[in-house]
Order: sequence, then C-alpha cells, then structure tokens
Amino acid sequence: MIFTVLLVGLPVMLLCLILEVFTTWWCIRMYIRQVTSEHPPGIFIEVRPLLTAMLAMTAATLVQILIWATLFLLLGEFSEFYEAAHHSAVNFTSLGYGDFVMAKRWKLLGPLEALNGVLMLGMTASSLMAILQHMIRTRSKALSA
Repeated sequence: MIFTVLLVGLPVMLLCLILEVFTTWWCIRMYIRQVTSEHPPGIFIEVRPLLTAMLAMTAATLVQILIWATLFLLLGEFSEFYEAAHHSAVNFTSLGYGDFVMAKRWKLLGPLEALNGVLMLGMTASSLMAILQHMIRTRSKALSA
C-alpha cells in the first residue's frame, strides 16, 4: 500500500517542485531586471519587484494546492472540488484540521502533501527574504552615498 501511495504521490511532488523552481527562477530574473533598469525613484517603483515576486509565488502555491486537489478528486476521495481543495490546502500548509479524512488506502498522501508544502513554502519564504535583504542593502547603500 505504501508503494502505491509513493507511486502516485511522488510524481505530484515532482511536478510541484518543478513549478516552484521555475516560479522562483522567474521571480529572481524579474527582480534583477527591475533593479538593474533605470527608473525614477519612488516607493512603488522600489517595492514593485518584491510585490510582484510575492504575488507570483502565492499564485504558484495556489496552483500546487489545486494540483493536489485534482489528484484527490481523480482518486475518488472527494465528490466536490471545493472539498478536495480545502483538504489539500489544509495538508499543504500543514494546518491539519482533520475534518476530512481520506480512505485508508490514500491516507498517507496527506503527510506526503504536507511534506511537499513545507518544502515549497520554505522555498518561497527564503526566496522572498533574499529579495528583501537585497532591497535593504541597496537602499542602505543609496542612503549612505
């Protein structure tokens, strides 16, 4: 039974990993392009790269949650997409309400998705922190010059 869960869950984890890597890569490239181009000073211009990255990474997280929800629906664990998405979001964020419980056969997909979510949310947080730290260093150098 564990082998079956891994056979189904690991490709979904890989898909989420690929999505997260490409989203992070795009955000970092977008950030570098925006900070290296000439713009007039202003709060929105300075904050826009971080805001754009946050929105892109939030969207990528929501897509990953919906990918897991689709899997749960395809496995027949839920009859409504809303319930599958709710269960997926609870797993992905490792909130763990426990109000929906999957059948014994697929129950281990919950912790597998939670592991996936912790890794992906950690990647998102660290990427945003790197951008924020760079923004602080850049602003600090500009003020001391």
